Amino acid sequence: MNYAPLKRFLDIFISCIMIILFSPIIFFLIIAIWLYDFKNPFYISYRTGIVGKKFKLIKFRTMIFNADKIGVDSTANNDYRITKIGRLIRKFKFDELLQFINIIIGDMSLVGPRPNVKTETDLYSSQERLLLSIKPGITDISSIIFYDLGEILDGHSDANIAYNQLVRPWKSKLGLLYIKKKSIALDLVIFFATFISTFSHRSAIKIITWLLIRIEADKELIEISKRESPLKPSIPPGLDQVVTKRSL
Repeated sequence: MNYAPLKRFLDIFISCIMIILFSPIIFFLIIAIWLYDFKNPFYISYRTGIVGKKFKLIKFRTMIFNADKIGVDSTANNDYRITKIGRLIRKFKFDELLQFINIIIGDMSLVGPRPNVKTETDLYSSQERLLLSIKPGITDISSIIFYDLGEILDGHSDANIAYNQLVRPWKSKLGLLYIKKKSIALDLVIFFATFISTFSHRSAIKIITWLLIRIEADKELIEISKRESPLKPSIPPGLDQVVTKRSL
């Protein structure tokens, strides 16, 4: 079976299994979030998918109702909009569970570049726009390496700019590398590492570091993947300078 049909089969098969396995947690979270403030427990966010097509990303709501009206896309751990129960949900990544529905629908895949909001994809360089050539994923290499995204953005006056300076350059490079090297074997290793990260982030990062060496990533990307040094402002692929403002 060719890559694309097999990938789609695995997407649907594994997603159905995951929804069944996590159905007790899903049901519990629906009740718990609703009881917290008697508001809609679901959060629907428009994201940019394959070939720039917008789709509705389904998540559990972890913030106060209508938090998105404030207009901040990148979220630090100290964001006042996150509810008490939302912090617990984010800690274990349970807010992502409903995205298995997006996979079954066909908007997403198990593994692929994480989907971004349009205000971010509008800033993509010509190189970064290649990230929209395949379906976005529920997990990818950057999701594991930057598992502590909220902590990375803590203490910065502008979380959006901090994201563009510290995370976007490496996230984009990792996404482009995935597209170049994509295979079922690669997907399975990334999915396995994602599962391991639930219990041990360091073990998952070791797996990803090994994987990057195997697929011949450049040395700088391998070093960043180890997360042994503080992240510094870097230039996204296709641009000639560090991002200092969030506009075209």
